[in-house]
Amino acid sequence: MDRYAPIAEHGLIGDLQTAALVSSSGTVDWWCTPRFDSPSVFGSLLDADRGGYCRLAADSSAESGLTVRQLYLSDTAILITRFMSPDGVGEVADFMVPLDSAGPQSTHRIVRAVRVVRGTLSFTLVCRPRFDYGRATPRVDLADERSAAFHGPGTDLYLQATPGVALRESDGDIVARFTLSAGEGAAFTLTGTDSGGAMPSELSLGQVAAELDACRAYWLSWLSSCTYTGRWQDAVNRSAIALKLLTYGPSGAPIAAATMGLPEQVGGERNWDYRYTWVRDAALSVRALTDLGFYEEALAFRRWLRDRIEAGRTPSGHPLQIMYRVDGDPHLTEETLEHLEGYKGSRPVRAGNAAADQLQLDIYGEAADALVADGDIGAIRGWKALTGVLDWLTDHWDQPDEGIWETRGGRQNFTYSRLMTWVAFERGLRAATVSSRPADVGRWTQARDAVFQQILERGWHEERGAFVQHFDTDVLDASLLLMPRVGFISPHDPDWLSTLDAMNDELVSDSLVYRYNPQASPDGLRGSEGTFNLCSFLHVEALARSGRIGQARYAFDKMLTYANHVGLFAEEIGPSGEQLGNFPQAFTHLSLISAATALDEETAKHRARSRRADGSPSASPKLTPPSQPPAPA
Repeated sequence: MDRYAPIAEHGLIGDLQTAALVSSSGTVDWWCTPRFDSPSVFGSLLDADRGGYCRLAADSSAESGLTVRQLYLSDTAILITRFMSPDGVGEVADFMVPLDSAGPQSTHRIVRAVRVVRGTLSFTLVCRPRFDYGRATPRVDLADERSAAFHGPGTDLYLQATPGVALRESDGDIVARFTLSAGEGAAFTLTGTDSGGAMPSELSLGQVAAELDACRAYWLSWLSSCTYTGRWQDAVNRSAIALKLLTYGPSGAPIAAATMGLPEQVGGERNWDYRYTWVRDAALSVRALTDLGFYEEALAFRRWLRDRIEAGRTPSGHPLQIMYRVDGDPHLTEETLEHLEGYKGSRPVRAGNAAADQLQLDIYGEAADALVADGDIGAIRGWKALTGVLDWLTDHWDQPDEGIWETRGGRQNFTYSRLMTWVAFERGLRAATVSSRPADVGRWTQARDAVFQQILERGWHEERGAFVQHFDTDVLDASLLLMPRVGFISPHDPDWLSTLDAMNDELVSDSLVYRYNPQASPDGLRGSEGTFNLCSFLHVEALARSGRIGQARYAFDKMLTYANHVGLFAEEIGPSGEQLGNFPQAFTHLSLISAATALDEETAKHRARSRRADGSPSASPKLTPPSQPPAPA
């Protein structure tokens, strides 16, 4: 199956309303427009034959010894694919100018700018869109040698070239071959619009240069608000940009990932659509950005979340649904795209997500944590929304649900769900006190304390010496790595350290962490999965907060080696170190930020304690790795 680039061999570009993946060979093989959750225009990532793509690369047939490298222009979302041969060196810059302050737009544009910096190099362009997840082959109109239009159902795509490049039609595709010498350049734009949209104006190199400068200026300006100054600046900056790229600008709603259908096990059935806004993932993403100083993103999401609550009960009758479309629409009907082969044969390919109908009580904790900033609830409307949720939760918290991992094996009394309902009540009570707001403090307090006691009595397994996945099992669950962070238990509490030790023994494999053991706790799905990157970084954070700084640093440094060539992560790491699942994954990048922050803070505390202990300003912690890696799962 060499027709598919590895999942990790991609960079991400976007305009904050949609996003595209560009492979390290110069192929746009995933792009949905006009929104993240729209049907694909390019989808060869899920079917190499039917999906559609746009390839722009040096002509390898004419260049011997060709080497290709991909990188981001520093601290931006401008992706550079560099082609190097004995005869010449050239590069393609792929980018989309952000539409951060604009409302929903029907027109979105990918810019592909080519230049040669040494010698002479030949390039080939092949543009082959396939609309509606590959179900519609477009009608092609070649207006002239520099402009072409692809007409699909409800969508048009315009391809334009700068002077000096001649486009031609070939079997329904548009192709071009051109040669550039040092100092010369060319450019192409791919503009998606609603059907009947006007052909964009004539394209010039000067216009493309101005757009590239505007894109670069946007990202440098946005990143200037980042307050992080720790040891892992590059990794944190790249993660922050990834989270911003995965945020729908008009509503402020972050999505879980840019893709759908990428497998957790190649050839398996665990292939989900992640292009939606999960309340949980979004709240954690925004919290990570807030910790870096990006407060506007937090405010936008709080408004979006408040609007979801005010919109009224969901189809299930609950105050919140676990996920929504980026505009707040709760309808995410799941369908199977039988015509698609799937990534390397991984089927079924699903669009939409049936998990939207699940009951996951933990989302109320993440929602409350997002609405309450250090005890400050902000606007009156936000407070009214929160009180309505908490009043409902006092009557409904004590029931089984599907849990954070969206298992399809039946409801359980998941410990993590109880943990986050405790968080919901705790944050509400704190806000009522700090902001002096009216609340049913008595009922909330009673519910909070009942949840706390239930977790201690039923979520703790005496024989395992650990908090466990749900009340009727002895299986461990890495989601509970969040227990100290949310304030339920001290990171130095003996019960927590015992739980951490048990996880090290059962869920950790060479610093990589599994979510849980599906053989011991069936989740209703066939096959297996890799280690979960969110959990691996949460493990780093938990180790650091518990004072195990050396082990945490060792695990963090190893995790960074699994990033791809441009610093991005998918959802999971497979048995051979390959990236698996949808890409890039917000969960992974938000937890990388939290882990880096925790390591910096705890290292500074350790050094301060060392200086006080021996009076030496140069004293520092011993950041040596553990004597041996943790035992494999």
